[in-house]
Amino acid sequence: MEFVVQHVEACPSAAVAVDRVREALRETGLGDVEVLVQRVDSPEEAEAVGFRGSPTVLIDGVDPFGHESEPVGYACRIYHTETGPEGAPSRVQLAMALRRCNHAP
Repeated sequence: MEFVVQHVEACPSAAVAVDRVREALRETGLGDVEVLVQRVDSPEEAEAVGFRGSPTVLIDGVDPFGHESEPVGYACRIYHTETGPEGAPSRVQLAMALRRCNHAP
């Protein structure tokens, strides 16, 4: 099982996303799972890895918040959370995504 947070350099929401992923993992009994952080350095790399904006959370290589119709690009990303638009998915959204992916009870 692999959890990756992809981001562009100086993204103010990258650290928030990593913290929330770790919180969601602990909440769902997966606190010992490592969270990898991957910087995307160029528009070309963003295109090559299917990056949909910073930060992007991948669970086993899948973006649970993305859709193939959304553009790929070297940009910031906004998430629609239960409290309004934010620069990272909420802990609640992440925990639900973990459960949907059958990685958590």
